[in-house]
Amino acid sequence: MAPAALQNDEVIVTHRASFPNATDSAWLLTGRNCHHMELNAKEQLRAHLMETNAEFRQLSAQHLDLSAKLEALEALPHLTEQEQLEEVRLKKLKLRLKDKMEAIVAQNRTHQFA
Repeated sequence: MAPAALQNDEVIVTHRASFPNATDSAWLLTGRNCHHMELNAKEQLRAHLMETNAEFRQLSAQHLDLSAKLEALEALPHLTEQEQLEEVRLKKLKLRLKDKMEAIVAQNRTHQFA
């Protein structure tokens, strides 16, 4: 019997020794569900880092501050050349902070599963 057509990003678990009826809808996992679980775990790790890691908290505060400055610039009807340069500088700094925060998350995720 041919497997049923899959919709979007559904995956069928096929190891029949563990899952007797692998085509049952109860055993279908969607990429969205897996992605949601991964995001939830990542958010939990970030919340933990906010509580326990001073560097992560500092980077997060700076990132939030840069977001506020960028919002203020973006609210202006027209940016001068100097303001445009400042916007680009702030975006680069904000991205650098985010990269540092993601590195801390990745390092702690590695330690969490090691």
